[in-house]
Amino acid sequence: MGTPLQQVSDLVAVGDVRNRDWYVDKFFQTFMFLCGISAIIFVIGIFVFVFREGASFIIHQLDWAEFFLSPKWRPTSATQATYGTWAMVAGTAAVTIISMAVALPFSFGAAIYIAEFATGKKREWLKVVIEMLAAIPSVVWGFIGLMIMNPFIIDVFDVPIGLNVLNSGLILGLMAAPIITSIAEDAFKAVPDTYREAAEALGATKWQVVYKVVLPAAKNGLLSAALLGVGRAFGETMAVLMASGHALTVPTSIFDSIRALTATIAAELGETPVGSDHYQALFAIGIFLFTVTFIINMTADFIVRGVKNQ
Repeated sequence: MGTPLQQVSDLVAVGDVRNRDWYVDKFFQTFMFLCGISAIIFVIGIFVFVFREGASFIIHQLDWAEFFLSPKWRPTSATQATYGTWAMVAGTAAVTIISMAVALPFSFGAAIYIAEFATGKKREWLKVVIEMLAAIPSVVWGFIGLMIMNPFIIDVFDVPIGLNVLNSGLILGLMAAPIITSIAEDAFKAVPDTYREAAEALGATKWQVVYKVVLPAAKNGLLSAALLGVGRAFGETMAVLMASGHALTVPTSIFDSIRALTATIAAELGETPVGSDHYQALFAIGIFLFTVTFIINMTADFIVRGVKNQ
């Protein structure tokens, strides 16, 4: 039998056998670890790539006042190239505001109905339909804006062109609505049922429970949903390129055609000589977009984490 120390040594030796199952287990542990950190690696890699291409222009040639305050974007001018993005920033902001004005009421209303009023198969079917809306490609939304909304806006509002802030705002609002609805519904579900039961015990109606109890309790989650919707609308490319008119003007009304930051990159990058000032300026716009959307998404994430820690 041996001494007790020898028995323990034998057990450790038996448990330390590295057979095929052990290697398979280690392989899948490593694979899952790499999958878990892949998102961080990809985000860092994208930022490094974009910053590398535009860093030289930003550090040595960029006129910050002109870049953010001038509406003149003339990167190919033979006399004096200008790289002003104010018109594009204003156009992108106008479209984002219109899209949120469209998306938030419908999204929050749909989320309230699904979470608080719908039951059984009706709730499941509504969730499926919303997920299907989120899966529609952006180019399909662009076709809707170009072929359906364009003549509709011309006929209804008697304007010369329907490719404008209103058109692209409506399309982006419909694109952002499914994401906002899903996150808002999760925020409503996170409200404890005891809150609802206590309000109902005091004689509150169903709508009073929603308005007085559920909405205030879920306000941080709803703010997070709105911020993610803003990030979705701010970073959209193809649909806004097709529905906005792509005109370099500072919008003064919802019927003005505009050019978005993302659409400028998509339209010009393919025909720009690699390494030129124009090429690097487009990447500088990309860095600006990446920074804004990163801040929006991180803000939404911090809000969600704050809700979970309460």
